[in-house]
Amino acid sequence: MRSVRFDRLLAGTALGLVLAFSSHAVRAQSDEAKIESAMPALDTADLPPPTAKDIGPGPASAAAPKSAEVKTETPKAAETKTEAPKAAAADTATAPIVDKVADSAVTDQLRDLITGNKLDRTIARKADRSGVEAFYKARDYAPLWISNDAANDRAKAAMAYLAQVDAVGLNPADYPVPDFKSAKTASALADAEMRLTQSVLTYARHAQIGQINFTRISADISYKLDAPEPADVLKKVADAKDAGKALDSFNPPQQEFKALRKKLAELRAGTPQKAEEAPKVVRVAEGKILRPGMSDPRVISLRKRLNIAGDKDSAVYDDAVFKAVKDFQKSAEIGADGMLGNGTVRALNGTGGSTHRITANPVDVILANMERWRWMPRDLGATHVEVNIPDYSLSLFHNGQLYWKSKIVVGKPGKATPLITAEMKFITVNPTWNVPPSIIENEYLPALREDPGALDRIGLKIYQDPDGTVHVYQPPGAANALGRIRFNFPNKFLVYQHDTPDKYLFAKDKRAYSHGCMRVQNPFTYAEKLLSIELPNEHYTEARIEKMLGSNEININFPKPIPVHLTYQTAFVDADGKLQLREDIYGHDAKMIAILKNSSERRIADIAIERAPNASSKPVRIQPGTYAGINGSGGGGGGGYSGGPNFFDFLFGSAPRQEAYPPRRFIGPRARDNGRYSAR
Repeated sequence: MRSVRFDRLLAGTALGLVLAFSSHAVRAQSDEAKIESAMPALDTADLPPPTAKDIGPGPASAAAPKSAEVKTETPKAAETKTEAPKAAAADTATAPIVDKVADSAVTDQLRDLITGNKLDRTIARKADRSGVEAFYKARDYAPLWISNDAANDRAKAAMAYLAQVDAVGLNPADYPVPDFKSAKTASALADAEMRLTQSVLTYARHAQIGQINFTRISADISYKLDAPEPADVLKKVADAKDAGKALDSFNPPQQEFKALRKKLAELRAGTPQKAEEAPKVVRVAEGKILRPGMSDPRVISLRKRLNIAGDKDSAVYDDAVFKAVKDFQKSAEIGADGMLGNGTVRALNGTGGSTHRITANPVDVILANMERWRWMPRDLGATHVEVNIPDYSLSLFHNGQLYWKSKIVVGKPGKATPLITAEMKFITVNPTWNVPPSIIENEYLPALREDPGALDRIGLKIYQDPDGTVHVYQPPGAANALGRIRFNFPNKFLVYQHDTPDKYLFAKDKRAYSHGCMRVQNPFTYAEKLLSIELPNEHYTEARIEKMLGSNEININFPKPIPVHLTYQTAFVDADGKLQLREDIYGHDAKMIAILKNSSERRIADIAIERAPNASSKPVRIQPGTYAGINGSGGGGGGGYSGGPNFFDFLFGSAPRQEAYPPRRFIGPRARDNGRYSAR
């Protein structure tokens, strides 16, 4: 329905045209003169074109009567003269400044930022910039966090979540959020949009793979980190009903991580739950040297400290005490005379400088462990093996449940068991020990220079290739450093799980004595458990496996590889829901806590640093012909293990790291093969 104003506009225009063509006729007609005096001529050049308000109902017409009821009085000239100019002014220069700007203007600003190569102002990482470009281009540069020129509900949920990420072990200060309310222009809103995008992407990456790259902690750590794709992160948040929940999903899903998260909240809230530390070490007082046959009150503490069988309250330094002290001295690589001097006492008490003690705040220890969980694969495997190095334990899980657990011996400080994930592919019965090149160069060749028959006396064989490469190996047998069975998960650190002839070490609380490999307390039980999962129809038992013992290697291959995770859990929650803390035997916690507490270091801690390549597999070459012609004679011709002192303890305290696969040339006659075994 046409408005009264529009009718008047048409009438005025028509009248002006008539007057232009016949001014005399207009002046001659008095009635028309009256009309002219009542309705002034309009300057159509300055008159704005008709708008929707002129054609349809305006704000004031909502309650106006229908067209049939509109009054026809002619408005006063003064009122009519001012109406059009006011409308024009309201639409142009004199309009008030509007605080809000249209979302389309923000879109234009985002397009300019992204296509104009200006993203580096707010998006620091190149990979993030590429993801941001792809994501916003796909949505025609429409903002993600802004609706109606203000932070939308998605932005509010994301900012609220980032403000409390300390609950998942991260620092809110590392993920700043913009102040959308102070952004009054399209440019400022676009900048705020990008700043929140930057914080969300940084958080998602830290939550998924950690804010500390493992290369900054140790060369003995290697994981394949799977960082989230930036465009996928933004899409996931955009599609989610709850942005906070979407962001939380980037944290590790493992129950171990969730249990630590709960304990962290309890400790920070002051819940009266004390962390259960490792068994308290009984301290032995220093004093005069104790020898067999002597009686002294300190012997009682010594019996408890070494868990010596028999009467724990006996003060007599008898043969059992003598043997236990000597075994400890051997394992600690100090003079093994069986006497209790103050040097041995200090080693027992962990004050000799080589033992890490639990001195850190439990909250800090939990944070370091939560960070390490971010390095782990998201899917550990329905069946998997989990080694906890500081707990000296190995756990086999099947279908999400603990299937079997055992004590182990791990690498000593300086010869650390690495932190890795690998796949166990087969078991070797009667393994050959192929000495890694690093041990040949650093330990065996120096020993041979001092005593050319040293290797021969313990059954080690040596030969040299024409190019000068030196090989040392130990054939299968009861004295083999690997024992009678080895569990193979090939990895660049050349470490494995295996049997050991040194069973006495499993009686100790602290069992960090190897050169990196893991010695299993009950290896044949372990083999039975693994094979019951891998080959259930073959009905393997310990007795059946023991019947395979002999002089030839036998490999039992797995139909499906089993993931093996070597972890460093100094804080974990046990089956009873109690927080357990363990010694930081390699110092990993100390390094990580120092970084987490230093904001400057933390900002760059997710950037990997270069480490020297692992040289343990680099061949050892010496003057060709030095050992030519020996070819397994051991350097002194013939001979096997003499039954004398354990050379591994004598030379370097324990069995060293193992090589990935035994060379076939070292192996004797082919073992039987019924389709499940393959000799190497």
